[in-house]
Amino acid sequence: MQISYNWLKDFIQTDQSPEELSGILTNIGLEVEALETVQRIPGGLEGLVIGAVETCGQHPNADRLRITTVNIGNGQPLQIVCGAPNVAAGQRVVVATVGTTVHPLSGDAFAIKKSKIRGELSEGMICAEDEIGLGAGHEGILVLAADAPIGMPAKEYFGIENDYVFEIGLTPNRADAASHLGVARDIAAFLRSKYQLPDVTAFTAGTSGAVFPVEVADPIGCPRYTSVSISGVQVGESPDWLKGRLHAIGVRPINNVVDITNYVLHDLGQPLHAFDADTISGGKVVVRKAKAGEVFATLDGVERKLDSEDLMICDADKPLCIAGVFGGMHSGVTENTTNVFLESAYFNSVSVRKTSKRHGLKTDASFRFERGTDPEMTLLALKRAALLIAELAGGTIATPVSDAYPKPIKPFVFDVRYARVQGLIGKAIPETEIKAIIEALDIIVRNEAAGVLTVEVPAYRVDVTREVDIVEEVLRIYGYNNIEIKRQIKASLTASPKPDKEVVQHQIADLLVGNGFREILTNSLTKKAFLDDEASAVHILNPLSMDLDVMRQNLLFSALETIAYNQKRKQVDLKCFEFGTTYQTQGDSYRETQRLALAITGRQLPEQWNHGNNAVSFYHIKAAVDAILHRLGIHGLQTADAPADHYQYGLTYLRGDQPLVSFGAVPSQNLRKADVDGEVFFADFNWELVLKAIRKNKVTYRETSKFPAVRRDLSLLIDSGVSFSKLKAIAESTERKLLKSVNVFDVYRGDKLPEGKKSYALHFVLQDEEKTLTDKQIDAIVKKLIYNFEKETGAEIRK
Repeated sequence: MQISYNWLKDFIQTDQSPEELSGILTNIGLEVEALETVQRIPGGLEGLVIGAVETCGQHPNADRLRITTVNIGNGQPLQIVCGAPNVAAGQRVVVATVGTTVHPLSGDAFAIKKSKIRGELSEGMICAEDEIGLGAGHEGILVLAADAPIGMPAKEYFGIENDYVFEIGLTPNRADAASHLGVARDIAAFLRSKYQLPDVTAFTAGTSGAVFPVEVADPIGCPRYTSVSISGVQVGESPDWLKGRLHAIGVRPINNVVDITNYVLHDLGQPLHAFDADTISGGKVVVRKAKAGEVFATLDGVERKLDSEDLMICDADKPLCIAGVFGGMHSGVTENTTNVFLESAYFNSVSVRKTSKRHGLKTDASFRFERGTDPEMTLLALKRAALLIAELAGGTIATPVSDAYPKPIKPFVFDVRYARVQGLIGKAIPETEIKAIIEALDIIVRNEAAGVLTVEVPAYRVDVTREVDIVEEVLRIYGYNNIEIKRQIKASLTASPKPDKEVVQHQIADLLVGNGFREILTNSLTKKAFLDDEASAVHILNPLSMDLDVMRQNLLFSALETIAYNQKRKQVDLKCFEFGTTYQTQGDSYRETQRLALAITGRQLPEQWNHGNNAVSFYHIKAAVDAILHRLGIHGLQTADAPADHYQYGLTYLRGDQPLVSFGAVPSQNLRKADVDGEVFFADFNWELVLKAIRKNKVTYRETSKFPAVRRDLSLLIDSGVSFSKLKAIAESTERKLLKSVNVFDVYRGDKLPEGKKSYALHFVLQDEEKTLTDKQIDAIVKKLIYNFEKETGAEIRK
């Protein structure tokens, strides 16, 4: 939500700077996410001053140029070469001095420099309207009144004032602050000052116009409906001040009548709607529920099929507007409108919220109505808007105000205990201070007795209905920063399950980040095209987007969409991971599964002349998976092929018969679905199963051996079905004490070997912790290894 600093000052007089107000607003719960300077015209006329032309003579080298001397009030007249035909001595003009940046209406901004024009010195520029953004005139220089003060800054002379806009992250419970009045009320409460409402005493009811009786057929959906008719309206462009205020907060001006309704909405927080009164047939207005299947064309030109629960503003024959949400295409104000029927109502928040979601319509009006507006503001806002339409559009208030309000909405009344306020806040705030804060928030204290206040909270504070809500209000105005933190905090210890899943998750995240991965967080909503099984999909009842209407069943496409987004922005070397949840239906209920996903693509190392083609491969994703399992002490897993729906090729590690993690290359059809280029390698952990499989790693230490290790190599011709793991097991059982490691460093298969055979080259590392090994000991061990290899696998030693 955007709030204008200058606009706020219509409600509250303060000398606080915009930066100081930002701090105040954030501290009292209206967090300012950004503060921006808004200039009414580009450049804000900075560096421009009022000058007096003292002399004006012909340029010796150019027929159309004049040489002038201009007094700008600093005691040193400037010589300025000017080409305007209307420049003359004695004029008051606008001067851009050397160093000033000028912002013309068309073209780029440019800086004024001291220069020579046709051989004559020029120390500035005498400006035309369009050259400084004040208007479109370019017939000559801008000539001011004869009494314009010499040396006065032009922005001061023309009343050009910069504005500052606060970007406030409004929380859903603070509907009361969704306007400049609402924000001003909070500032006034903090500063213990007064705020002022717009003066509508000039409103006078007319008797010359057509009166439209209002029939409220659904008083639950519309507890209050006020209206008035205005005749003789001339629809046109809004004045600059109104357009400037709307522009400052990001609202596009349309015409003077519509702009006034938008202005009052952001001014007082009360949405209004203006109808072309000549389109209202039957001489009356009816507030009723829609007929099921009834078709209605809204302002955006879309024909919508209405629901029987939709509240509508209608005439005797047809719907005119979706109440509190969106106007109709055929009843709105146009350039041909001369008579306006102006509505200011209070609608049921639940009704508006459901209708807004049902039709996928989000407007400034529905934003406020569905959170709760002020039922007592409707009349003031109506009079405010009617007066502005009469002033800016030349209209006449033609009828008395109609106010259908059969059952006034009552304020919230309840008791507040001083002791409870102090106890929950954790500080003995003086009772007088507590009461002063409550009253500063427009909350009436009906009675005070024995430490208990009976308070009356205005109906617009829909978030303050209980004693604990008052405690929160007192605390935010008193100031969270004014509550001291105790030096000693006592707390009880509680047992936590082992392993602690948050601790484990942080450990693995640190491991992955340390290996070049970056964590991502993606949307749990996805497209139907990215589902594994649509029959078990979890559908959203009220989706915000038709493209994102189901919950994801995998993290693969979340990762692929992230990769595609980065590839389109020339970031092609990616290693990312995500801890996330997948969702499926399970009978009449739902199943959520916690998972960890890894994805890599592109190059392993940054592009460089001596790296060559270093694209990531299956073994890089396997190394990352193995590192995670090793860190968690998970060993002894079985292997199987990865599922073909998510992997072109790959492996699955099984814990028993349950897949713990699958990893491999993503199939090309899945890459095309997500618009991803190149190869992607993906790993998917069942994180819940991983947590169950964790074993506590017992760390052991030993002294580094002082004696050298010895390496011996053997080349074995073996059957193709013999695995390295079997050879390693034979070696480790043959020599348990001195054999430190076994590894394969070469594998050969080819036509030079007998059919069904392969060649493994193994190396063995031997070491004694207590003495240096002798050749005799080494040879004896190698002979035993050869003997057992031959005996148990039929291996032949290759020379």
